Amino acid sequence: MNFNQTSPCLLAVFAISAAGILSAAAEDVGADTGTTDFAPTIPNTAPTPKNAPPGMVWIHGGEFSMGSVTPSDGVCSMATMNAVRDAQPIHRVYVDGFWMDTNDVTNEKFEQFVKATGYKTIAEIAPTKEQFPTAPPENLVAGSTVFTPTTNAVPLNDYFQWWSYVHGANWRHPNGPDSDIKGSGNYPVVQIAYVDAVAYAKWAGKRLPTEAEWEFAARGGLTGKTYFWGDELKPGGKWMANIYEGQFPCHDTGEDGFAGIAPVGQFPANGYGLFDMAGNVWQWVSDWYRPDYYTTLKLTGAVVRNPQGPSSSYAPGEDQPQRVQRGGSFLCTDQYCTRYMMGTRGKGDVDTGSNHLGFRCVQDVAPAQK
Repeated sequence: MNFNQTSPCLLAVFAISAAGILSAAAEDVGADTGTTDFAPTIPNTAPTPKNAPPGMVWIHGGEFSMGSVTPSDGVCSMATMNAVRDAQPIHRVYVDGFWMDTNDVTNEKFEQFVKATGYKTIAEIAPTKEQFPTAPPENLVAGSTVFTPTTNAVPLNDYFQWWSYVHGANWRHPNGPDSDIKGSGNYPVVQIAYVDAVAYAKWAGKRLPTEAEWEFAARGGLTGKTYFWGDELKPGGKWMANIYEGQFPCHDTGEDGFAGIAPVGQFPANGYGLFDMAGNVWQWVSDWYRPDYYTTLKLTGAVVRNPQGPSSSYAPGEDQPQRVQRGGSFLCTDQYCTRYMMGTRGKGDVDTGSNHLGFRCVQDVAPAQK
C-alpha cells in the first residue's frame, strides 16, 4: 500500500477488521443464517499437568465445533452478518492441551521484557525510504494507528474520519505523544504489531496461540454459544465485556463501566478462568488469514487435528500479509462490528499496531510438568 496518505496500510487493517467489510471474493464464503453444525465439545480427560506457570491456566483441549453463525436471537445487523462470513462453515477441530495466560499481556509485563532486552517495537522505529520508496520524507517517522472519536455522528463508510496515523504513538504513548501509561501497569499493552508479540512470547518462553487453540479456550467448554458466557449479550442486565455503547464513533457512554480501554480482569472470566476473551483489546494469534480457510478444512470431511492455519495469507483488498486477530475490542458495537461474538475473526498487517490491539500467550506442557 501507498504510505503517502498517513500510512493507509496501518489504517485499513483495523477499519476492515472492525467494520467487517469484505470484498466479493470474501463474501463468496457465504453466511449461514439457518441451522448449524455445532456438536458437543469433547474435552480431553488427561489430568492437569503439575507446576502451573505463573499467571497461566491449563486448557485441556479436545474436539469441538469451530466457527460462527448469525445468532437466532434477533441480533441480525449488517455488522453481524458481515462478522460471520469468514467464520464458516462450522467444522470439527481437535487441539492438544496447553497453558494459556489468564489475562492479556499488560503494560507492566511488557515493560519487564523491554527493560531486560532493550527491544524496540515496530511503532518506535521510523520506516525507511527502502521500505516505502514513494513516501515523502515527512511521513517517514515513527508512529502508529490511533482511534480518535469524531465530534458528531458521521456516516460509517469512511474510517479515515476516526482512524489516523499518529507520529509518536507507541506502546508507551498509546494515543500519541501526549499520552502515557503512568499508573496503567495492569492495562493490556497495545500498539503491538504481530512481530512485537512474537518477540515477547519468545523471551517469555511461550508462543502465540493458534486460531483453533484460541477459540477452544475462549469458548470455555460451551458449545455453539453466541458469546463465551451464553446467548444473551447482557444476561440479567449485566455487561460481560468491555465493548462500545452509545453512538459510534463519536460517543462511548461507558455504560459497561469503561469508556475506552479497561484494566485486565474487570469482567467475569469464562468457564476456563480466562478473562477478556471478548472485547477490551483484539488479540493476535499465529495463523495467516484467508477468508476461505474454513471451507478448505470442512472439505477434508475429517476432524482436523491441531490446525496451524494456511501456509500463506490472502486478504481481498489488502496488499500486505495478514495474520488473524481474535476477540474484538472496546470499539466493537452492533452498529459497526460484532466480533466480540464467539468464532468471529479479525485480521491485521503483521507490521501494524493500534490502540485497541494486544495479545496473550500460550505455552506447551514441559516434560517436567507431565
